[in-house]
Amino acid sequence: MATITQGLLVLCIAILYYYCFVRDNTYKHHREILSDTIDDEYDYVIVGGGSAGSVLASRLSEDDKTRVLLIEAGGFYDENPQFHIPIHWLDLENTKHDWEYYTVPQKVSCLGLKENRGFWPRGRVLGGSSVFNAMQYTRGSRYEYDEWAANGCTGWSYKDVLPYFLKSEDIQIDELKSSMYHHSGGPLAVSGGRVTELSDKYMKAGQELGFNITDYNGADQEGFNRIQVTVRNGVRDATGLAFLGRIGKRSNLDIVLETFVTKVNIKNKEADGVFYVRNGRKSYVRAKKEVILSAGAINSPQILMLSGVGPKEHLESMKIPVLVDLPVGNNMHDHQMVFLFSKITKPISLSDDLLNSFWTRLRYNLFGTGPLTIAGSDGSAFFYNDQSKRGKSYADVQAIIFSKFIDGNFFNIKDSIAKEYLAEHGNIEGFNFIVSVTHPKSRGTLRLKSSDPFDYPLLDPQYLTDKRDVEDFIGGIRLWERFMQTKTMKKLGVDMNQMKLSFCSQHKFRSDDYWECIVRHLALTVYHHSCTCKMGADEDKTAVVDSKLRVKGIKGLRVVDASVFPAVTSGNTNAPVIMVAEKAADMIRGIDSVKSIRQNLPNNI
Repeated sequence: MATITQGLLVLCIAILYYYCFVRDNTYKHHREILSDTIDDEYDYVIVGGGSAGSVLASRLSEDDKTRVLLIEAGGFYDENPQFHIPIHWLDLENTKHDWEYYTVPQKVSCLGLKENRGFWPRGRVLGGSSVFNAMQYTRGSRYEYDEWAANGCTGWSYKDVLPYFLKSEDIQIDELKSSMYHHSGGPLAVSGGRVTELSDKYMKAGQELGFNITDYNGADQEGFNRIQVTVRNGVRDATGLAFLGRIGKRSNLDIVLETFVTKVNIKNKEADGVFYVRNGRKSYVRAKKEVILSAGAINSPQILMLSGVGPKEHLESMKIPVLVDLPVGNNMHDHQMVFLFSKITKPISLSDDLLNSFWTRLRYNLFGTGPLTIAGSDGSAFFYNDQSKRGKSYADVQAIIFSKFIDGNFFNIKDSIAKEYLAEHGNIEGFNFIVSVTHPKSRGTLRLKSSDPFDYPLLDPQYLTDKRDVEDFIGGIRLWERFMQTKTMKKLGVDMNQMKLSFCSQHKFRSDDYWECIVRHLALTVYHHSCTCKMGADEDKTAVVDSKLRVKGIKGLRVVDASVFPAVTSGNTNAPVIMVAEKAADMIRGIDSVKSIRQNLPNNI
């Protein structure tokens, strides 16, 4: 009886502590940053309060002589407690905070998905998809930024962008605090995700394969890596919270929610302001200096085209007057991933029993530690299929090692395939090795469905139309096979036969044809949609914005989000989006906020 009483007492103290200190201290005063009204004009009007827009609004409003308006279509980040608990990221899909996009039917990919359509969840909330993502903090490879610069994006080399990554970072990982590739004191926490025994076993198996354990945000991506996540004290560090909520209300920054921008008003080739719908009423706000689209790789190109900036023939077909003929919506990039599942015989994964246990919840509520503090990702790796590229170019494949079986159909998989492929409901011990091609060759398009801004655009990623992407996937799967055959993995009782699936049984199991069948059926988005408003040199006919992120041919209009990437980066894209916003803020303000950081960069970059 005494034990029960003590347990109840501890529980009561934990609940009291959580509600009085942890939760309230995190969000209690944050709604004070919001505004109820919109004035007639501001210096800068930012459209979209997601990963880029939140950062940009924060940095531009540091100048107290500048008035900034941030317009977000979604709600606030206190509206769902699951926003902040990392393990619940998949539970946020198909809620009112999700844009819930779908691609058009794919011809040679997504064959195992309903109607062959990929599901693209996107965050409709202050903080955007940084509230929805799996939080892995990955900057990309030095080689791709140097490639951006070499191809005409002046000022975007690795040496140019690294200081802006560092500026926003507040490294929480003890062994990395002295690294010249990391930084303390920025708004964005970067923590370690090592929460299960499996994390160490992944690293050991990687070493058995001959790989080093590396910091993938350090000198070299290649190798097996400890995961790095944007989490602070167990709470997701989304950009709305990190860059806006914590700084408090600024008198020169208005942040409005549930406000939908329909069009940029362009007069005489200059952006004057934006039309928006708020509380069912259409209104207008003027930008004295600039309109900045930070609405993401889907919404930003859609708004541009609705405003008369885009491919001439397409706009004419929509009966939209063409102001500037630009390749908006072309060059769509996205990463895909294939989940390779295996059960294990030891109770050391993120099983349902572990995640739902009293002690797991207590540990999280009291200390902000334990299994609930990660999305499930417990290891990472970057490697080359083409060994001749080592030390000369970016890796071909990223692996994300997820210490949990997935038993929910979050991905629009056909019911018959999901029943066979995904885990049965219950307390399953296992993990999956997720293979993703870092630089897919296939290119897609975004086009308007109509001139109605409330109609979702037509998203056609054209996944796997370039056979080289399939070949890179198979190369990644071959490394998984080797990984599964290591002594460390064999001791866990792994079984590759978990991936022997009937809908590809016409091919010999583990043959190239079999794996191609699996890839074409089950490759899913990694939520890294990008490049639809490509940045490039002035003479680059495939570019929409210049190296200052200014829309070509239009004054006072910029795009600042993942759509400006010339090519998708190696790995998760949230950190690069934040970097773009940090750098854009300096360009807009005409300052160099990272001079001191630049002076302390590693010598070998």
